[in-house]
Amino acid sequence: MRGEPIRKSDRAPKPEWLKVRMPSGERYTRIKARARELKLHTVCEEAQCPNIGECWSSGTATFMVMGDTCTRGCRFCAVATSRNPAPLDPAEPVNVANAIHEMGLDYVVVTSVNRDDQADQGAGHFAACIREIRARNPHTLVEVLIPDMRGDLALLDIILEAGPDVLAHNVECVPRLQAQVRDPRANWAQSVAILEGAKARGPRQPSNPGQLTKTSLQVGHGETEAELLEAMALLRTHHVDFLTIGQYLRPSLTHLPVVEYVTPEVFARLEAAGKAMGFQYVASGPLVRSSYKAGEFFIAQHLRSRAAHPATDDAGAASPGAASAGAAAATSSEHT
Repeated sequence: MRGEPIRKSDRAPKPEWLKVRMPSGERYTRIKARARELKLHTVCEEAQCPNIGECWSSGTATFMVMGDTCTRGCRFCAVATSRNPAPLDPAEPVNVANAIHEMGLDYVVVTSVNRDDQADQGAGHFAACIREIRARNPHTLVEVLIPDMRGDLALLDIILEAGPDVLAHNVECVPRLQAQVRDPRANWAQSVAILEGAKARGPRQPSNPGQLTKTSLQVGHGETEAELLEAMALLRTHHVDFLTIGQYLRPSLTHLPVVEYVTPEVFARLEAAGKAMGFQYVASGPLVRSSYKAGEFFIAQHLRSRAAHPATDDAGAASPGAASAGAAAATSSEHT
């Protein structure tokens, strides 16, 4: 992958490092059943995440709000699309908060489909979810993985005012492949504007880096290793804190074909390079997804920060909504 990508047939067997066990177990079954009862969607199922068995068996999940149908048609994504999805469910924020309480989660990720049909792109619904989660689960850390809001920073403010601990938005792929991989309404410049806007809106002091931000890159679309390193360096210029890198897997024959199955050795090189660039975390591996083990990563960093700066307020290294981070970090090693 150092130069031109290696092209491989999608019909060829997947490498051993991409094979996972079928999901099972009592806790997995219970989470799935309860999500159905509350009419909640999880990106774990909708996006066909390969880690669903591991994460759900550990009692964690990533909730997908605003329905299971997206208004965009990215060529890598398994989620259904429509110009006119069903109306938003006003009870969903409360239902999500109650489900998190029942499952006893200390770190949750709330993501969504794109809702270009909504005047505010769904920003108000995100904010309502954050507030309800905090009211019902005061010690739970909240990460939101949001759409690009069409680059409207006023809509971003609506979400940030609700106080998420981590603001995530995925750039998805290297700049050269944006038009090929993503919906035409999405692009690199718009995505990094959201990430940089989130960082700029938090107080920035030596002991406080502002709003913690996170993004994700897919590999296997035909990018080179040099392009990935360049994209990572660009993300650091926008002060992104956390980065995940994972293998693209084709959901169906109507989606983009896989150009390359990247080896674990390349993922290891990318992780080392990202750490050297200054990312607080780089999770890089064939089965890594944007919300995989998110809580474990964040909590480990929080504990290290608190140990290094014992006099600093717990919220000092996070966002304004992270005042409860110390209590949650001290009692959990769950991951999403």
